[in-house]
Amino acid sequence: MHLSNSTLSAVEAPVSVPTYDRSGVTAGIVHFGVGGFHRAHQAMYLDRLMNQGEALDWGICGMGVMPSDARMRDVLRASDGLYTLVVKNPDGTREERVIGSIVDYVYAPDDPAAAVERLADPAIRIVSLTITEGGYNFHHVTGEFDLDNPDVRHDLADPGHPRTVFGLVCAGLALRRERGIAPFTIMSCDNIQGNGDMARRTFTAYAEALDPALAAWLRENVPFPNSMVDRITPVTTDADRADVAQRYGIDDAWPVVCEDFTQWVLEDSFVSGRPAYEKVGVQVVDDVVPYELMKLRLLNASHQGLCYFGYLAGYRAVHDVTRNPLFSTFLLRYMDEEATPTLSPLPGVDLDAYKHKLIERFSNEYVADTVARLCAESSDRIPKWLMPVVRENLAAGRQVGLSAAIVASWARYDEGVDEHGEPIAIVDRMADELRAVAQGNREDVLAFLRNRQVFGDVVDDPRFTEPYAAALTALHRHGSVATLEQIMGNVPA
Repeated sequence: MHLSNSTLSAVEAPVSVPTYDRSGVTAGIVHFGVGGFHRAHQAMYLDRLMNQGEALDWGICGMGVMPSDARMRDVLRASDGLYTLVVKNPDGTREERVIGSIVDYVYAPDDPAAAVERLADPAIRIVSLTITEGGYNFHHVTGEFDLDNPDVRHDLADPGHPRTVFGLVCAGLALRRERGIAPFTIMSCDNIQGNGDMARRTFTAYAEALDPALAAWLRENVPFPNSMVDRITPVTTDADRADVAQRYGIDDAWPVVCEDFTQWVLEDSFVSGRPAYEKVGVQVVDDVVPYELMKLRLLNASHQGLCYFGYLAGYRAVHDVTRNPLFSTFLLRYMDEEATPTLSPLPGVDLDAYKHKLIERFSNEYVADTVARLCAESSDRIPKWLMPVVRENLAAGRQVGLSAAIVASWARYDEGVDEHGEPIAIVDRMADELRAVAQGNREDVLAFLRNRQVFGDVVDDPRFTEPYAAALTALHRHGSVATLEQIMGNVPA
């Protein structure tokens, strides 16, 4: 049975379906970056709220800008925006739902002017983003917006035919300003420290280069709430599609599989209203930053702590890595000794329980998360998730040996061959550059760290370079498991 509005009533238990009339749902949100995570998280929360009979004027219109987004356009249009969400619990049980909160999808390259008009529609009151850590187009070290990006240069020269999220959003805001329409809120849901603040800086920098008057209006009128989002959502596989077809009789070209845990902490700063997210489990707070740092520096940085060591040793499934006590103990030591000292107190949050819950989540075999997924796009992840921990600890005179070992494992991974001689397919926008630099690791143990575009001046600090060099040398001589055993014996508990 092909999933669509016309077949929705034929979906049988145990799969639940929307209880609301989708024909009455109108779009109030444009979302850039519709992928697995957005559909397992923000769209799921909204669907949950709609099932309570609320927020029917807050449907989601997805908007794509990348060539790869064309496939999502085709899949969602064929299914009327519907898709199957399969939640896999650690005990092997499942929860299955058809999500109906996405009601439209606009692929901007098809008609940029129409995409801008959609953003200028007064019904659109929120523009939300999951465009990945690399999508904000800023320098890893300075934080400055990159005006030399070829697509940004194109949009500034030809603002009537924008290619980027910055060009599209600012063109939509410009039309709203010109027509006397209230602005929308720009809500970042990406894994970046101060994601709303970063979005404000980058969109304002683009607007300043385009039209200083627009930038001034944006600064005055457009809010950018910070948020923290969390749910492990692996890439959908053909096996997932086949599983949904076999178990439930549903032909879904792009179902979503995720873990049972989900969290969303959101700053309450909106200009034209918002859905009542707090009614469906979202924590709406005045200050997101402490929650955000907890998640980025414990969960996200720990993912980097296990993935390179694990991949080099031959692991391909995240749960297999985490179930090895050597690796899980290493992660807990990193979280306790280097990440936690950089966090602010969070009243009511048991950090020790949170850390052990992370290990439990990583160990969920039914989610079937892959080590390769965690290794991807490291040049956007390590500088945003781990290096801030390093810099804060160095500034405070604290140890950085475990963080240095994680960076060393990345340097070894980017040499492009694992410990069994198998080639590594490096997935990173800087893959060619990083691989070329990593090839010099054996001749110059600090070669990888000399990339100041990624690491800044940490290569000048022996407190970091000494444990880094020791870990990388051990990785070359003895492999990842022996290196971790050595580190766990040498770093004070």
